[in-house]
Order: sequence, then structure tokens, then C-alpha cells
Amino acid sequence: MKVAFCFAALVASASAFAPQASEGRASVALEAESSRRQAVGTVAAAAAAFLPAAANAAVGESPRFSVFGVIGDGTSYSEGAAYGSDQSAPVYSPYSVYSEAGEKSVYKPGTDADIARKNAILVESRKRLGLLPAYIEKKQWFNVKDELTRYMYETRGAVRGLASSTKQKEKADDFFKAIEETYLQAGLKNQGKCAAAAAKSVEALDAFTASL
Repeated sequence: MKVAFCFAALVASASAFAPQASEGRASVALEAESSRRQAVGTVAAAAAAFLPAAANAAVGESPRFSVFGVIGDGTSYSEGAAYGSDQSAPVYSPYSVYSEAGEKSVYKPGTDADIARKNAILVESRKRLGLLPAYIEKKQWFNVKDELTRYMYETRGAVRGLASSTKQKEKADDFFKAIEETYLQAGLKNQGKCAAAAAKSVEALDAFTASL
């Protein structure tokens, strides 16, 4: 009798660890998650109904766009300009939405304003080069490299834009080689060679400016 009672108690305790309860909880959790997702979807759908119409769509019309360039629309802009098939004017290249540079271009090189802007870049670049000796003396190599790549990123374009004669272009190359050598020696942490290259870059820029 005692053995039977003990066996019944063992079976009852084992049933407590059966998976029915956990399965029930999991089912309830899944149903709750499903309900939550349905509720979120309903709210999102309702919000979408109140979104404003596309900016390039007129009243009573569907949004205008180009589908891979197969169906073009000259009043819309598509990614890559749809190889030019959806533009009202010829494009610069099959992958551009912009037309060839011309009279209607916003930027016009060679104007008085353009030349003045480039000369101002040279003036500021000269000031930046004047900071290099102190950085080199303190072995602040990161500052040397930053000065040559931060604002002076514009310097190369300004020099190229102002150099018109063969002599000016040669002096421009001398300047570029000097600042490139300065940057290289700063990376190598060679104080003597870096200082010499920095001084040469100032001389080269002065020579180029004097040739304009």
C-alpha cells in the first residue's frame, strides 16, 4: 500500500513538469504578439491614408516617375536619369541628371568672381602653410597632415584653375610636389626633411602667385 502511494505521488510530482502549461503560455504569448502586430498594422494603414500626395503629382493625377527608363517622363527625375530618356534636355552622360555645361549653367569659370574666389583660396593657403613650421618643431605630425588636407583641399583646384600658361602649370606642379613631400615626411615623422619640404612649398606657392 505504501509502495502504491509513493508511486502515485511520484507520478503526480512528475506531471507538474509536463510541457502542457508552458505550451499554453507560449500559445497565449504568440496570440498576444499576433494581436499586437495586427494593431500596429491597422494604425500604420490609417496613418498612410492621411499622408500628403507626392510633391511631383498634380491634383487628380498619379505621381509621375520613370520605370527603369522604359517609360520616360520629361517632367520627372529618376535615379541615373534613366539613361537620359526621362529628361527634357540632353544630359551630360547617360548616368547624370544634369545637362551639358552652357549659358544657363549656374557656375561659369573664368568670370571675375571665379578668379577672385580662387585668388582668395591662395591667400588663405599661404597662411595655412605658415603654420607648418611650428607644428613640425613640436612634432605635431597630425596637425601638419590636417593643414594639408583640410582647407587646402581647395588649393589644388584653385591653382589648376588659375594656371593657364605652360610656365604657370610647371610652377603649379612644383608646388604640388612640395606639399606632397611635406605630407609624406610628416607621415614618416622625419622632422628635418618635413621642415625643408614645408619651406619649399611656401617658396613654390609664392613663385606661382607671382607668375599670375
